[in-house]
Amino acid sequence: MLEILSEHRCFNGIQSYYRHDSETIGLPMRFSVFHPPVERKEMVPVLFYLAGLTCTEETFMIKAGAQRHAAEHGIMLVTCDTSPRNTGIEGADKDWDFGHGAGFYLDATQEPWSRHFRMETYVTEELRNLVINEFNVEERCMGIFGHSMGGHGALTLALRHPDKYCSVSAFAPIAAPVQCPWGQKAFGNYLGDDREAWKEHDASELMKRRTTPFPKGILIDQGLGDKFLDEQLLPAEFEQACRQAGQPLTLRRHEGYDHGYYFIASFMEDHLKFHKENLGR
Repeated sequence: MLEILSEHRCFNGIQSYYRHDSETIGLPMRFSVFHPPVERKEMVPVLFYLAGLTCTEETFMIKAGAQRHAAEHGIMLVTCDTSPRNTGIEGADKDWDFGHGAGFYLDATQEPWSRHFRMETYVTEELRNLVINEFNVEERCMGIFGHSMGGHGALTLALRHPDKYCSVSAFAPIAAPVQCPWGQKAFGNYLGDDREAWKEHDASELMKRRTTPFPKGILIDQGLGDKFLDEQLLPAEFEQACRQAGQPLTLRRHEGYDHGYYFIASFMEDHLKFHKENLGR
């Protein structure tokens, strides 16, 4: 059963927050939806946003300034929490970059995390199907984007499920998690010691095996003032992998911009326009 937590008028559309009992996760999950005005009279394309470490289903909707552009372009925005919550797993609240708030958009295979941390299946199947069944959306017009850990999720889920997403972009994604401390910590705990298994959730490694999975291109924006750029994000690795795969990529590097939502809000309109074009609307 879908529970409406709150609704707010926004740019003549509705910003809504929901909760439901997730079969995939085995716990309640929260997500938020911006319903554009045009949804009241016609089916609309959907853009899923995946947030970064420590964020919730509220962060993007409050900080990114995306609703104005989504209302203009007639696009539904959907974002979910970044992990299961209140799992009862020992240590899940110990670190800000692992556990609660840090699901990394994969299905954990290692106990105790595998009991509830199944974010890939949740996003690509359960949440997607819930949106299709509950709202006035066009199933064939779905895109995905995200920030940091969520940028990693957007790229990897798009590459792992290209039949479900027509369009993909990212802000400051963790582009090569196998090579960075955040990714190594998460993958080692969620997936175990097999580094070949890690590569199945690394956008750069996945892209090396593909041949132009998104012929209309991929858009990435990266701030050069981002303190995580050199150690954690490694966008040049993904850039090289795209070049190797023949994948069109627009990787824009911005002087002075950091890792936060001021950066994201500055280029949000460009991403909504990019997805509108790729989703055929």
